[in-house]
Amino acid sequence: TNTHTYIFKLNEPTSQSDRSEIQGTLKILVSKLDDLSTCNDLIAKHGAALQRSLSELEGLKVPVEGGEKIKAVNERATLFRITSNAMINACRDFLDLAETHSRRWQRALQYEREQRTHLEETIEQLAKQHNSLERAWREAPTLVSSTPSRKLFILSDLRLHKEDASDEDEDTEYFDAMEDSPAFITVTATENTQHRSVASSGGQPSDWNQDENVSLQPRRQRRTHIPDKPNYSLNLWSIMKNCIGKELSKIPMPVNFNEPLSMLQRLTEDLEYHELLDKAARCDSSLEQMCLVAAFSVSSYSTTVHRIAKPFNPLLGETYELDRLEEFGYRSLCEQVSHHPPAAAHHVISQRGWTLWQEITIASKFRGKYLSIMPLGETFHILWRRKQTIFVNKDSIMQIWQSQHSGDIEIVNHKTRETCQLKFSPYSYFSRDVPRKVTGVVADNGGQANYILSGTWDDKIESAKIIQSSRGGSGTEGKQKTVYQTLSPKLLWKKYPLPENAENMYYFSALALTLNEQEEGVCLTDSRLRPDQKLMEEGRWDEANSEKQRLEEKQRAVRRRREAEASDALDDGREYEGYQPMWFHQRRDSLAGEKSFVYKGGYWEAKERQNWKMCPDIF
Repeated sequence: TNTHTYIFKLNEPTSQSDRSEIQGTLKILVSKLDDLSTCNDLIAKHGAALQRSLSELEGLKVPVEGGEKIKAVNERATLFRITSNAMINACRDFLDLAETHSRRWQRALQYEREQRTHLEETIEQLAKQHNSLERAWREAPTLVSSTPSRKLFILSDLRLHKEDASDEDEDTEYFDAMEDSPAFITVTATENTQHRSVASSGGQPSDWNQDENVSLQPRRQRRTHIPDKPNYSLNLWSIMKNCIGKELSKIPMPVNFNEPLSMLQRLTEDLEYHELLDKAARCDSSLEQMCLVAAFSVSSYSTTVHRIAKPFNPLLGETYELDRLEEFGYRSLCEQVSHHPPAAAHHVISQRGWTLWQEITIASKFRGKYLSIMPLGETFHILWRRKQTIFVNKDSIMQIWQSQHSGDIEIVNHKTRETCQLKFSPYSYFSRDVPRKVTGVVADNGGQANYILSGTWDDKIESAKIIQSSRGGSGTEGKQKTVYQTLSPKLLWKKYPLPENAENMYYFSALALTLNEQEEGVCLTDSRLRPDQKLMEEGRWDEANSEKQRLEEKQRAVRRRREAEASDALDDGREYEGYQPMWFHQRRDSLAGEKSFVYKGGYWEAKERQNWKMCPDIF
């Protein structure tokens, strides 16, 4: 393995020539201030002389008319003197303020210089440490036997709760990304100990995560590329021109900020690794099922790693179907069921033993340097083989800057009461931890940990079966640790590589490239038929912007009509039902205890009959 050592040299904020230029500028400013001061003295001197001359003229015996004129001139001279004095005082105040702030800026600049120097030294030191670690790692294999390895995972007793404190040293306490990170320690065990551990657990572990790990060839050839993203520069003035005289809510955002997919299609991308649910449905062990469902939950975030453009906001009533019944045994349907707040409902039925449904409401906040997106909602998986209902509660935050996720996911099997707690660690540049890290614990109904999950949401997730646990030492704040001894980890999920030329195709995955492909017989409200999105994909962005503005105005007109109908009904004392989704209806869920939109049926039957006359005209 080649060893690369990177030493970063931060340039000084100002070179010697820059300093000379600054000093020269300061000298010119001082000279100009001296000129102002001289002018001040001259104005005061000549003003006083003028005032005296005018006073003397008033004392002379002149006609009445001449005296009045001299008096008027005298008053104007007085006003001139007062105004000049005010200007001079303002200049003096400005000079004092500039001198005061100049000293403050010099101190701030000196502080920044020291910080940059300190950072340079720290990076250089880290690079040297990295080089030493690589050398040590190359020498390490000569000291390690080739026997199978076993891992020790050390987690806090309060597994992944927000109150957990970091076991880092005092030098890293200000790195917020480290505060909730559990500590993992890997050790090498002997082969005899490995065999004893397996025997005590009831024989060889099953390869439940590796069976039938083959990809079925699709019967239909799907497209593998879309037109390259145009290299259009963003004309901010054209955006501002469109904003003049309009309400804020009516300002059309250009497609430059979008990718040519809708939020419904992004939600459908969760199915890219559907085979994890296929495996889970075949599992005999509910705990192994939990591990696979957890890996599926993490895999849905992997498509966002390079995707910083926002999807199109679906129009109210917009739908998206993905029929992969022949290739992969499932059918998926999404519908935008609410516009304020934006909410989408999703339902998937599979012939391979599972059903998934979810309702997602998006709350977003602009925080100056990044856009924070919080998906609020629940996901349910029913695995038919064992009639298990698994509930996934997502409490995570996505930051669109470079895509980052942080937060917790709780997964509950409502039949067995087994749980999985997943933690997405927040990223920090100064963190010593792996970026985009995910950790988790799968526990039985008694709270006993059975599996450790670890990996990253943009690459892979592994599971390790716990064979023994014991009390460990205390952390920095006195919290006792539990030491989990595990078997060697097994790979649950691995991210597919991106297609060739993905960087010019919005970093779409292989599935994402097919989502906007035209299909025969889809509903008239399907996202594939949305004209602005289709024009953007074809690279016709100016036309796409015009169409986007037309569609949004059409949607506002429909909303105004509904509001008028509701107002008329209220005046007449009649009930007004309001907007109702076409394929989903709201029901109270017995597990979550809250109302959510669930599929009411009829879509696939309507598609078979090609009867879409009940659908609204939204495009």
